[in-house]
Amino acid sequence: MNWRVRADRLRALPLPVVLAALEATPDPSDPAKWRTARGVLSVTGAKFINWNQGVGGGGAIDLVMHVHQLGFAQALQWLEDRFGTPAPAQPACLVSAPAWTPPPPAMHHWPRVECYLLEERRLPRSLLTPLVQAEILYADARANAVFLLGDTPATAVGAELRGTTSQPWRGMAPGSRKDRGFFSVPAASVQAIVLCESAIDALSCHILHPTYRCVSTSGARPDPAWLGALLRLHRPLFCGFDADPTGDAMAQRMSELHPSIRRLRPPAKDWNHCLRLQPS
Repeated sequence: MNWRVRADRLRALPLPVVLAALEATPDPSDPAKWRTARGVLSVTGAKFINWNQGVGGGGAIDLVMHVHQLGFAQALQWLEDRFGTPAPAQPACLVSAPAWTPPPPAMHHWPRVECYLLEERRLPRSLLTPLVQAEILYADARANAVFLLGDTPATAVGAELRGTTSQPWRGMAPGSRKDRGFFSVPAASVQAIVLCESAIDALSCHILHPTYRCVSTSGARPDPAWLGALLRLHRPLFCGFDADPTGDAMAQRMSELHPSIRRLRPPAKDWNHCLRLQPS
């Protein structure tokens, strides 16, 4: 495909959809503002501006170039990897990413992390204990909850991090390859698979639907590279992204790419919110 055609198609992607793929979070008090790795952006239609840095742009390609500090070709590749029509692979010399190394466990912080998950997130100890014993859930040196992506610590390819201090925070461990693996909550008898936006939401969804295998996509992403393997299991597959404009937009995009995937919209903002609304 001609690069101009490719660029025009990707440039027109809705910015909220791309921001969600960039793991940006909307400001709860102003839907036009998004918190990104480069600061807060104001978004109006296809235009964005970073007031702190005094720069802006228009379209999805400019947005990815700004947030991830990429060149044009790399931003084009990044978008095509996530939204279809793969481009020819870029030479390895153009791609620089930190090597994946699991965050070292810090056992002295586990009581704080455990308290956060039990009391604030209302996740049951009976669900957390096997994950801790398998060493795919632990605390790091900053008192983050660490959820490994992959079946075991030996096969981990990344980690979701969730802050447990007074400052809300979520992100990925440096070097995480979330297109190579995911955090999953298995069910004893799997009736369906649900894709959730985070490990905490996957755990919460499993509590509410014990026969569902709940998987975290580590952000509202419509087409992670490993999704094809789940589709080949021939189980009912649901998109359980958040009940907000970003979650709905990304779910719609996922259903366009994979028509067999149906929407399972949380009755509240997200699955953990649903869990916390349950009577004690």
